[in-house]
Parts: sequence; C-alpha cells; structure tokens
Amino acid sequence: MIISLARSRIRSRVVALAVAVTLSIAGAVTVAPPEAAAAAGVENEGADCAVAGLPDTGSLPTNSRLPDPFRKLDGTRISSTSEWRCRREEIKRLAEKFVYGEKPAKPATVTGTVSRTGITVNVNHNGRSSTFSASVSLPSGSGPFPAVVVLGGFGADTAAIRAAGAAVISYDPYAVGREGTPRNNKQGAFYSVYGSSSSTGLLLAWAWGVSRIIDVIEQSDGSVLRADATGVTGCSRFGKGAFVVGAFDQRIALTMPIESGSAGVPIFRGIPGEGAQSLSSAYGEQPWLGDAFGSFTGSPARLPVDTHQMVAMVAPRGLFIMDNPHIANLGPRSASVAALGGAEVYKALGAGENITYWSDVQDGGHCANRPEWRTPLQQNIQKFLLRTGNAPGAIRISPRASGNLAEWRDWQTPALGSSGDTTPPTAPAGLAASGTTSTGATLSWTASTDDSGVTGYDILRAPGASGGTFTQVGTSATTSFGDTGLTPNTTYRYQVRARDAAGNVSPVSNTAQVTTQPGTSTGNCAAVPTVQTQWSTGYVIQPLTVTNTGTSAITGWTVTFTLPSGHTLTGSWNGTTTVSGQTVTIRNAAHNGSLAPGATTTGVGFQVSRPNGNTALPSGYTCV
Repeated sequence: MIISLARSRIRSRVVALAVAVTLSIAGAVTVAPPEAAAAAGVENEGADCAVAGLPDTGSLPTNSRLPDPFRKLDGTRISSTSEWRCRREEIKRLAEKFVYGEKPAKPATVTGTVSRTGITVNVNHNGRSSTFSASVSLPSGSGPFPAVVVLGGFGADTAAIRAAGAAVISYDPYAVGREGTPRNNKQGAFYSVYGSSSSTGLLLAWAWGVSRIIDVIEQSDGSVLRADATGVTGCSRFGKGAFVVGAFDQRIALTMPIESGSAGVPIFRGIPGEGAQSLSSAYGEQPWLGDAFGSFTGSPARLPVDTHQMVAMVAPRGLFIMDNPHIANLGPRSASVAALGGAEVYKALGAGENITYWSDVQDGGHCANRPEWRTPLQQNIQKFLLRTGNAPGAIRISPRASGNLAEWRDWQTPALGSSGDTTPPTAPAGLAASGTTSTGATLSWTASTDDSGVTGYDILRAPGASGGTFTQVGTSATTSFGDTGLTPNTTYRYQVRARDAAGNVSPVSNTAQVTTQPGTSTGNCAAVPTVQTQWSTGYVIQPLTVTNTGTSAITGWTVTFTLPSGHTLTGSWNGTTTVSGQTVTIRNAAHNGSLAPGATTTGVGFQVSRPNGNTALPSGYTCV
C-alpha cells in the first residue's frame, strides 16, 4: 500500500500560479489567494463532471439494500478506474442533496497566516466575510511538517500523532458552525457567509472550514506546514465531522474518524435495527445533517445514497476508521458494514490496502485513547503523510459488533480496468488454530498461489460448532492472523480465502474450530453512573462503571436502579436489560461479566427520554 500507487489513480491537477511577495511579521506569513507557486491538490477533482438526472425526493423508490456504488445515474455501471472520478461526483451531489446540504466551492477570497503556533483564516464572498483561527502544535524537528487537523480537542491521540512526526492543528468546529442553534438561524463563520437559513448542516460547514485552512496552508511559503500532507481526525460528533471532511476534500491525504456514531460512518439503513441512536434523534439533537435529511429519518431505505458510498468517496486516499463495539448506541455493527461496502470500491481501484477499520478493542469507554490503535495510527501517518512507510491496511472487526455486508448488498464488485485476469487464487490450505486463550486465538495457514500474485487474505468467522453465517472479521497480508475479543468458553469456526491483484477471490479454506478457555469465580461489585450528555427531553448515561469490589474474581454482575417518574428507557448497550415499571435491571453481557478484584468495565450505558424540562436522573443504583 504505497502512496504513489494511490495518487497515480487520481487525476493530477497542478496549476501554476504567479508568485507574489509575502510579508513576514512576527514569524507568520501573510498570504493572499493568487500567491502560491503551485497548488498541492484539488479540493474536488470531479467539479467539471456533468451530472444530470439527480432524482427528486418524491420519486425515490424504497430499497432496503445498499445502493450500488458502481452504478451511474443513467443506470449503467462503470467499467474502468477512469470513470470513478465522475461517478464519485454523482455520489457527492446525491449526498449533498439528500444528506448533508451543499458544500460551496472555494470562496472568492481566502487569505490568512500560518505560523509555528497558529493559523488564521479570512474569507470574503459576495460581499460577506468571516474570520476564524486554529492553533498549531509542532513535533520535534525543523519541518516543514505534515499536519493532522483535530476537530474538537478530545478523543484523538495527539501525543501519538506528534510522536509520529506530524503537527497537530487544533480546530474548533463551533467557530464555523455552532451547535445549539435552530435550523433556521444557524450561526458561525460558514453561515455568516452563506446565510443563517442555509440548508447545509453543521458537518459540511465544519468540512468547509477545514478546506479553508488547507487553502491558507497552500498559499503560505511552506516553511512550517506541508500543503500536500494533511490528515483529519476527531471523536464522537467530531468523528462525524472528520468523516465528512475527508469525504468532501480530496486534498485530505488521511481521514481518521473515531467512534462517529449515527450521522457518521454507520449505514443509515442499519441504524434502526441495531439499537443505535435513532436517525430522528441524531437529526434533532443538533443540525448536524442537512435540512433535507429530515424527510428520511423514518425511511432511510428511500435514500439514494448511504455511508458506504461516503467511505468510497475517500478512496483511494488513506482511511483509518476507529470504532467502539461496546456501545450499541454508536451503531458499530452498521459502521462495519459501511467500511466493508466502501472497501469494495477501494479494492476495485487497486487501493484495497489503503483502508483500515478497527473495532477490535478491549476498553469500552467512549473516546478513550486505546493502545490497539496507536501502532496503526502511526503507521497510517508514516504512509500517507510522511510517505516513509507502506504498512498494509487491516480490517479488524470485533465479534461483539460484526456486520455482514452480504446481507446488505445485491451488487458485485467489478474488476475496473483489469488486465483480463479472471483466474482466482488457489484455496488456502492447512488452516489451524493455536495459542487459544479465554478471549483470543491465533490462526495460520499455507499460502495460496496465483498467476498474478496473491495480495491478501480475508478471515471469516461463524458462531458455534455448526450453523450460523460466516462473516468477514479481518484481513491479513501474511499467512497468520490473531483474533481477539472473543467470549470465554465459546466455540467459533474459521475459514480463510485469498484475493489477487485483479480482485479475484479464491474458494475458502478448510474449516478450523476453536473453543476459548473458560473464565473464573465470584465476589462483590459496585455501580457508578456518569452523565455523558443530556438535552431537554433525554440523556445518556455512559459509562455506567461496574467495579469488582471484592477480593476474588467474579463471572457475572447485575445492576438495578430506578428511573424517575415519566422517564422511559430508549436504549442500552453492553448488557441485558429488563424493565419493570420504573425499575431497570442490567445484567452483564457475555464479554464483560468476568472481572478480577478491583477491575472495572466501562462500556455499559443507556439512553432515556424524559418530559421536557424534567431534570431528574436515575437513583438507587445497586450491584450484586
């Protein structure tokens, strides 16, 4: 997975511009629009594509399956990589019309400053203007540096980013699109220019702001930050924003959304069946999505696009999706389906190793810095921003929230612009498991052979000794794979298949069966709730921290509490929940019942609706 390969599939557009005089003041460089010697990239390479036939809302059919990302608006399918540029533009226009609202092209005038401590942005367009800024934190060294724009200031491992050699640009999205505003009176730098009643939602407004930051970096003298090496990340609502930033600006070399939840990576069609934050809740909580999306909160199957196509919009650039399988409210199963669906476009473009999806993590806390992500995070920075690495991407889906793409699509992935190779690799042989623990196992197999070369292996897993469906839970570029996050004393079956450079898939290997080791013992526990967020008609408790307060290990726990009068439980995650009147009982799930003395589990949570203005919270928490 080499960056030059990915870039070779994107049309090059380097525009020579006149070099103007710059004025250096207090270590900053003041710039104006026509000053750069050369553009580092293009915000939207499909801007010149003719897009006709966008459907009207009233004419949209219901389709429970994910729309075919390769099928053009005229009904034909693309057959070469060169056609992807304009097909991507069709997806972009559909996403703008029905999901996010419009992202305007670059304003008439963008000026600003870049220093070693900050960036300022000044925008003028059609007689309106706005200004915002962002701080800069540099790694060690002399630079110029690649940079990662961090939205919102929490959840991102900024220490790991700087340690990898990239600068951190701390960007406050609220300066560009403020939360807590009604849809007809949106506020912030974007709406100062395009009007407070703009139908564009906050996510695309935030993306517009990052694009203007890149404009200013492009126009600087390049002594501090590199204009051709920008990444973006953020967690929770800012993970939604980071995802949209990367999809809608092709100058972003690396997109890294974290635990983005509903209105982020998870497919809209899957959210109602998963128990994630409902689309109506996400649409109403804040004006994140465009106004037009209000027509689809109860009928996502009518949408002509879904988020697997937004994943595809990032292709073939770097994409690292980090997800939390412990919180059903975030829709991790639907997010894995979006990643797998978008990965099919990556593969068709010959860039399958440029995407990583990783939900195989042990800590369930929301927006926690996780050790499982640190190495792939730094590898992605080295590969796509520093261009000093070539580590392949990985699909690491937790068994706690594993989606099955086959259930969601009725289309197949074409071999775009292939050499005509239709011969699949041979089936992997000798699949065997070793090193089995209570939560994991190591798989190994004999390599497949292929006339054009094997590019990687898909790892499939099914529950139980028989029955159940095999679903993809990971990929490997070698002949081994370590599966983690399994349930103690549980049987699983595995198969492996190979892929070649033309996208051909081998028959599956033999089946290997694994039974994990059992867990242990009993004791005492305590439960402590934390209010993550609340609004006038509801709230989320996350985490509901369960701690083993005894001196011996426990293998199960039960938490009971009382909801205030008029309050109704609307969702919960990482536990089995029953309700009797206002009494709620949550029992451990299979994966979080075993706790050593002093150990805690922080992935449990729930959501409640309440009468408008009633600020009471649950009480009487007990744990046994």
